[in-house]
Amino acid sequence: MGLGKTVEAGLIISPLLASRRVRRLLIITPASLVDQWQMRLREMFDIRILPYASANDTPTSDYWNTQDKVIASAHTIRMDTGERWNRLLDADPWDLVVVDEAHHMNVDEQHGQTLSFQLMEQMQKRRRMRSLVLFTGTPHRGKDYGFLSLLKLLRPDDFDPREPLENQIGKLKSVMIRNNKQRATDMQGNPIFTPVRSHRETYTYSPEEERFYRQLTNFIVTGKAYAAGLGQQQRRMAILVLITMQKLASSSIAAVRRALARRLARLRKAEAIMQGMAADRERLQELLDEDDPANLDEISAIEERLVDGLGDAISLNPNEIPALEELLDSATEVDRETKIEHILDVIDRDFVGKSVLFFTEYKATQALLMSALQEKYGNGCVTFINGDGFIEGVRDADGIAAKLTETRQYAARRFNRGAVRFLVSTEAAGEGIDLQESCSTLVHVDLPWNPMRLHQRVGRLSRYGQAESVDVVTIRNPDTIESEIWECLDRKLDRITLAFQGGMEDPEDMRQLVIGMASPRMYTKVFADADPSLRGQRLKDWFDSETATLGGEEAVKVVRNLFGNVARFDFGQVADQIPKVDLPDLIPFIKLLFAVMSRRPSQIDDVRLAFKTPQQWSDDDFLIAERYQLLFSREHRPRDDEDVAGVGLRVVDRALRTAIELPDSVAAMGDLPEPLVVFALRDRITGSDGTVRRVVVGLLRRKNTSWKVLRDWEILRLLNPAADKPRSTAFDSEPVEDFDIAMTVTAAEQSLRSCLHELDLPFQLPDIEKISCLVPGYHDATRDKA
Repeated sequence: MGLGKTVEAGLIISPLLASRRVRRLLIITPASLVDQWQMRLREMFDIRILPYASANDTPTSDYWNTQDKVIASAHTIRMDTGERWNRLLDADPWDLVVVDEAHHMNVDEQHGQTLSFQLMEQMQKRRRMRSLVLFTGTPHRGKDYGFLSLLKLLRPDDFDPREPLENQIGKLKSVMIRNNKQRATDMQGNPIFTPVRSHRETYTYSPEEERFYRQLTNFIVTGKAYAAGLGQQQRRMAILVLITMQKLASSSIAAVRRALARRLARLRKAEAIMQGMAADRERLQELLDEDDPANLDEISAIEERLVDGLGDAISLNPNEIPALEELLDSATEVDRETKIEHILDVIDRDFVGKSVLFFTEYKATQALLMSALQEKYGNGCVTFINGDGFIEGVRDADGIAAKLTETRQYAARRFNRGAVRFLVSTEAAGEGIDLQESCSTLVHVDLPWNPMRLHQRVGRLSRYGQAESVDVVTIRNPDTIESEIWECLDRKLDRITLAFQGGMEDPEDMRQLVIGMASPRMYTKVFADADPSLRGQRLKDWFDSETATLGGEEAVKVVRNLFGNVARFDFGQVADQIPKVDLPDLIPFIKLLFAVMSRRPSQIDDVRLAFKTPQQWSDDDFLIAERYQLLFSREHRPRDDEDVAGVGLRVVDRALRTAIELPDSVAAMGDLPEPLVVFALRDRITGSDGTVRRVVVGLLRRKNTSWKVLRDWEILRLLNPAADKPRSTAFDSEPVEDFDIAMTVTAAEQSLRSCLHELDLPFQLPDIEKISCLVPGYHDATRDKA
């Protein structure tokens, strides 16, 4: 989580689009991530892709053929509304289909296929996908059948979910690449991701909080016993309500108090309705006994009221209203929450002046913390993210409550820019949003009943671009049953990590995969079923029996087998092959190309150029803007209206095309030490599946007439200094001696042929194409005067 799957996707897609190997592109992603994918691809790679709009997909619009690049919400496209699937399956094939969070396309032996999987399977069978890439952080969800079904989408002939995984494990390297943060490095081999430091904080209840917690615990225990005597459907609903109360209380008393007050109000209303219904029943019987047609309208009205008033209210307790009243009275006595006070103390003690991201599950806790932050640090110090962009009951520094609205995008932007110091978020920011630009501190205000959600939260800060070590703070009350369950869970996860040490390179990464293999229902059941009377060893024994499958021998074996057999990117093996050039080395190219076109870009600083786009670049299908300010650096943050230059950016690709189309191939060049002949080596086999079809090399003549082979980036390094020379020196030079160009090129080509076997080309049968011949030159000043 936070590795950067959208960035990885852009690195795959961008060169395929630039080389025209991919023209039709379909991306399928969860609805909450559509905007992020669209933004990332546009800002980082200049790939503009339209979100799918069902309103535009009509039987007469031919949508899927008229749109070559589409990003669609999996939640939308999986629904075969208005024969959407038929139109998609009848359209032209897609050159590349990318699916994010692919584990949601689940297949279960008992429950069958999800709609998303059914669609992808139909696209595969109808040959609507020429290539497919699946992204997921949790590929194996504890079921071999579902995992192998995903692999079968990729290679139908190689994988079969009906066969044992052990028989197919050796084929994983052909379809599966496992990347993780611990192994991710920059171009110099330095780790990209900073460490995550965990801090555990504890607090204790005040006497008033302790009294309320005990009363609520008794209410829940009594409610569970009462629910055992209800019918199956009612029992399930009652248990669900009680579990929810328990989760709310573990977040804050404010959260559960609001829920209790609402339930009490509904029950009182229901009681009044029931009293009214009794009167209605008596009156209805009277009217029916009279059998008078004149009473039919009244009878109908009473019947409607009875149906509407019955509802589906389920009692949690034979004396629930008095019990809830007592609970609310006890909750009202809590005028301060020690958890919130302790959080503020931790901020003042350990994170003075730092931005802090808070996560909580419930809006009532969110409002409580926001109010406390504004009371202590002043109005405007905090913003929020939740599912609907609305929150009420937030008090300012003067104690005045207000309703606030803010979109998640605007809140994230303000927080990232440092306009506000604090951001309090519900799980709505758990995925699809980056918050690492000015913050490296996260506080779990409460702990969700699924450890994977904790990793998702941390992934908002521990991600690409984070410059600081990430501090993660958890807050627990050791006297609560929830805290003891977490202690048991932590110990078990630690044992899982130990099981991988020595045999796996990244035991922490493997631990996360094991967590992901367990059903979220298992975690919820453990927290919900824990008996508050159990403590110490009795609780540990009960926990171990309830979580026997979590991190068991079978799960560890599956993870070992899976990730001992997948492909992985090893930077150490290719570091010496990485060109020793980077984005700043594109600046001379742009400057020289503009000079050829009798133009001059403005150089703002060492890594920025600004220019007006040449008119001839605006009349094609590149959709280029009128003006550009380009940043040629990975280390600097782009300013507003500034693009990061690089291959894949439309204007850079257009510049490359202009350079390729230049007719001149022979020139004299000032300060060139010896003749340089440039060749392109092309794959002779047409239709080859190789990813590299053309390699550029240079032959530089030595003093002794032998030739030195230069790689493409070495040619750049040799020629780039010409960009800083006066125009006359760079372009109006005369050869320093009479060169026989044909003989020079022939000699270079012969030397190249003799050493082809040493070049480690990505294809076996190369064709040699002559590109250019450059010879040493000098500038004749007298010719300028003439």
